Amino acid sequence: MKHGTKIVFLGTPEFGAIVLDELSKTKFKPVLVITSPDKPVGREQVITPPPVKVLAQKYDIPVFQPEKISNAESKIRSLKPDLIIIAAYGKIIPKQILDIPKYGCLNIHPSLLPQYRGPSPIQFTILNGDEKTGVTIILVTEKMDQGPILTDLEFVIKNSEITYQELEKELANWGGQLLIKTIPKWLKGKIKPKPQDESKATYTKIFKKEDGKINWGKKAEEIERQIRAFNPWPGTFCKADNKTLKIWKASVLEQTDKAPKGVLGKTFLAPDEKIAIQCGEGYLIIEELQFSGKRRMKAEEFLRGNIDFIGIILE
Repeated sequence: MKHGTKIVFLGTPEFGAIVLDELSKTKFKPVLVITSPDKPVGREQVITPPPVKVLAQKYDIPVFQPEKISNAESKIRSLKPDLIIIAAYGKIIPKQILDIPKYGCLNIHPSLLPQYRGPSPIQFTILNGDEKTGVTIILVTEKMDQGPILTDLEFVIKNSEITYQELEKELANWGGQLLIKTIPKWLKGKIKPKPQDESKATYTKIFKKEDGKINWGKKAEEIERQIRAFNPWPGTFCKADNKTLKIWKASVLEQTDKAPKGVLGKTFLAPDEKIAIQCGEGYLIIEELQFSGKRRMKAEEFLRGNIDFIGIILE
């Protein structure tokens, strides 16, 4: 086993932090962590460090937060790293940095590449109702997520109600463990990277706030998946009497004779005194919701103080 391997780690959100945590418990603890600058978060716009920075500080790993990754080139060169590890850094790495480490740059991607290249593979997995997913470790090239594959790991999604945050955590844990097993083999030259099949490539996109707007003409199961995929960002919302209503958790009601026929978005009282909504196909049961400026609450509690919510049309 190779000792004294110098690793520089690039990552920003929770996915990267979980991978970094796994890595830092081993002999492959990074000598430097590069992450995005602190940013204002929430209604109060509190300046908040990214999860990767918080984790790096826990392990006393030096942190560098450049606005542009190109600004980190001289710092990385001075360390002469053997390997760069990337986990959800979110920016294209230029060739002059990719060429620095002796053993290249490895990226952990939360999908079975070449499926779901790009920034939002976990959201797309949930939105599409996939029954399986996985993580892939690739050798990074200049083109996003198109480098040759070192290894991957597939697993079945057993929880049909899994949210983005839950799936992100699972994939990051699997990815971190796979990385620890892969690094020694890669350093010893025991892995031959395999090119991706370009004919099977699919792509994801960066989601914006407006992507969370509900279209009540869709199937109830599609809206329910949207709610899980967009929790917490960008959130899933609609308008109720000109007020923004965010839906945090929902389920699907297949059949009922209490639904208002043909009125999309109309609320009604379903069996067991639950809030239901007419969709393009099927009915959505609201389980947790939140009006703008108010606290998040269970539907039962909400209904006790808002009985006139039943019968309105959501937009």
